[in-house]
Amino acid sequence: MEEEKQIEVGETSASSRKVITLEPKLIIKKGISTLGFVFRLFAVFGTIGSALAMGTTQESVVSLTQLVLLKAKYSDLPTLMFFVVANAVAGGYLVLSLPVSIFHIISTKAKTSRIILLAIDTVMLALVSCGASAATATVYLAHEGNTTANWPPICQQFDGFCERISGSLIGSFGAVVLLMLTVISSAISLSRH
Repeated sequence: MEEEKQIEVGETSASSRKVITLEPKLIIKKGISTLGFVFRLFAVFGTIGSALAMGTTQESVVSLTQLVLLKAKYSDLPTLMFFVVANAVAGGYLVLSLPVSIFHIISTKAKTSRIILLAIDTVMLALVSCGASAATATVYLAHEGNTTANWPPICQQFDGFCERISGSLIGSFGAVVLLMLTVISSAISLSRH
């Protein structure tokens, strides 16, 4: 009878106790996976934000010397169109890969899906880097022109257009850095298996 009262009061038998131990390797793996998720999440904002900023850029200006309406929009230049497509594709992929990244935080033993994600992340890094680099050359010509080719700078007339496309480049290069960090964190996570 006295034994029953002790159990009711809250004492447990020695056989029913569970000891929870924290493994340092598991904590490090989950930390690296969480860091990769955060990098991936911020890269989503960089790529999609850059694609939206560039894709909605247009400006019209009246030329006072010729009395003509001049228009500048991103779709007039193929490199800027490639920039929008590259960032949109990478942003869409990153959004779709977020659930897999969450799965990697929960299950640290998933190796095959990590390898597939690492390979596609590397392709997306190359795609966004190519798009940003191509657009950078066009933006540089818009700002500086090329006297040898007789291309005047257009940013003196289309300053709003040039500010917006320059801003979208900053977001895209930020996404490139975040994708690099994502690839590095994925590689480190794989090497710890």
